[in-house]
Amino acid sequence: MNIIGIIPARLASSRFPNKPMTDILGIPMIGHVYFRSCFSRKLSDVYIATCDDMIKKYIEGVGGKVVMTSDKHNRASERTAEAVKKIEDLSGQSADFVVMIQGDLPLISPEDIDNLVLAAEENRNLVVFDTISPVEDQVAFESPNNVKVVMDMNDFALYYSREPIPSRKKFSGGVPMWRQPGLIMFETKTLLEYVQLEPTPLEIIESVDMNRFLEHGIRVKFVRSTNQFDSIDVADDKERVISKMHSDTYFANYRGRK
Repeated sequence: MNIIGIIPARLASSRFPNKPMTDILGIPMIGHVYFRSCFSRKLSDVYIATCDDMIKKYIEGVGGKVVMTSDKHNRASERTAEAVKKIEDLSGQSADFVVMIQGDLPLISPEDIDNLVLAAEENRNLVVFDTISPVEDQVAFESPNNVKVVMDMNDFALYYSREPIPSRKKFSGGVPMWRQPGLIMFETKTLLEYVQLEPTPLEIIESVDMNRFLEHGIRVKFVRSTNQFDSIDVADDKERVISKMHSDTYFANYRGRK
């Protein structure tokens, strides 16, 4: 299969302006995500999708590929859809699947990318695969910055929420705590059809675009990961990432790149 990795990124963030270019041990965050994604054995190519010239200049300066997209997108999935269509038009090749890799995952593991592709290879009748990881503690479980998920007995998505789900209010035992870090694989045809659909009520209420798939009856298969992902949502998250980056195996392979 021809599978393209796309990293959507923009500088205009209300919680953390210029976040993609924030410095992490001498490399902008978007650089970490790009270099690490390129270690995937399953992706045919990796592109940055952005509306910002600063990001474009940096990525092209390190030999990466960039697709310029509209500055009107509110959803990463919509930016990714515009980018994959442009890539197909420019290359003359259709992409079977696209893996959307959020640009705030500077510790992204290439193995997690490859595991999404393996899941697609094993489930040829499915069209959307979403990585989920354990929530590390109660603070993270209650944070609206983390999108929490619940699933059925076969790991298909039931719901996405910024609230802590499942609820603990009437249950004294332990509950499963899973989150969506932002590593998702779409059949290209399905993604392009999805962005033509009107935003749905639960998508708007939760501010989670994946609910649009569920509300239209499109099944989403979860792929479990044991990694924490360590997304950077606000500036205070940097120190945690930097402390882990020092001993990270993949960082050692691209440390000299700026």
